[in-house]
This record gives sequence, structure tokens and C-alpha cells, in this order.
Amino acid sequence: MAKCAPDETDTMKTGIIGGTFNPIHLGHLAIAREMQQRFALDRVLFIPAATPPHKQVEGLPPFAQRLAMVECAIAGTDGFEACDIEGRRQGKSYSRDTLQQLHALYPEDSFYFLIGMDSLHSLHTWYHFEDIFPLCDLVVARRPGVAKPASTDALPVAIRGQFCYDSVLKTFCHTSGSHLYFLTESFINISSTQIRHNLADNRPVEEALPQAVYEYIKTHHLYASGKG
Repeated sequence: MAKCAPDETDTMKTGIIGGTFNPIHLGHLAIAREMQQRFALDRVLFIPAATPPHKQVEGLPPFAQRLAMVECAIAGTDGFEACDIEGRRQGKSYSRDTLQQLHALYPEDSFYFLIGMDSLHSLHTWYHFEDIFPLCDLVVARRPGVAKPASTDALPVAIRGQFCYDSVLKTFCHTSGSHLYFLTESFINISSTQIRHNLADNRPVEEALPQAVYEYIKTHHLYASGKG
């Protein structure tokens, strides 16, 4: 079992990609690689949500199986690590709580938290969302056809007053000193929902999934018709 545990290593630049991973797919890996390369990250933590606060997914596989799929997907990839921190915590899997725990475990690390464009626009609805900004830099993965914002006017109304745009660095700076970045090359253009539907209907999914994840799903009969 992969665990996030305190260590005594030097300061690290740590990326965080969370979600239900229902299932993890090649789109997740592509945006994680771009984030890793752009920010010269020492590691990227893949953190499956145990009890998602914003999603009620019928037929959601148990946390242990979704963590196992993550481990299958990233096996052998330098700098990619599975983390079960949310599976070991009671209650809903709030990002604020996870970030606070990671800071306690790795107080010298700097964190880069990956979210999607949809999450950015609903960020003000998250649990104690205002606490998230001082804990990490936010990295946003865009969807195809969505332009990279170049002014605070393009940010959600609920948070735009907390940011200014640095035209030299081409990034947004938060009043806490953290930053908001947008990925420029990789897009979230694969749908986990569509993958589940294809699996239930026995349609091809191999082009969207790492081979090891596909084999795990077939071995454990996940997402079969009638199972969500």
C-alpha cells in the first residue's frame, strides 16, 4: 500500500493530482507529465479521493481498487507516486484538509496542486476554499478550445479580486504570495464517464487507458454492465 509518510529528505517540489480516478486514464498522466516538466517537480503525488465531497458516483469502486489502478498506471514512472492519505482519513475528502496534512508531513516542501478548469470556476464552493491559496500554487489544466486567461477579468468573480496578473511572468499572483498557472500543452480531453460507459457496453477503451489499468479492470470485472 502506498503511503504518504513523514521523511527527512531535503526540500522537494511536489505536485498533487487528485480525483476519484474512476478510472485513471492517459489524460491524467499527460497533464501530470506536463506539470512535472514545466515546474521541475521532484515528484507528483496521485491522491485518490476516498469520499468525494462534490461527486456522488453510482457504482464507485472501493478506494483500495482505485488506488491499485493508480499504482498500475504509474508503475515504473520516475517521480510519480501513489498516496493513500485520503483513504486513511475519516470523513469527506476535502482538498483543504489534504493540503494541511501534506504540509504537516513535509513542512519544507512547496506544493503545486493540479485542478481542472471546471474546478477553478467552482472553487468558491469548496470547503474553506480560501485556506487553499496559501498552501500551494494552483495549476489549471484546460479543456480543448478554452483559451489561457491573460487578465484577472477571465477569472471567476468570486476569486478574481484576490489575484493580480503579472504580464512579465505571464501568471497570476495571489495576495498570499502563491500563484495560479495554466498548462499550455496538455488538455483534459478524455472522459472517465465515457470510459465507464464503453466498458459497460463492451466498446474499445484501450486507447484511453494504460494497458496495466485495462488489465486490472478486466481481471476484477470493474465497470461491467449493471455495476455502474
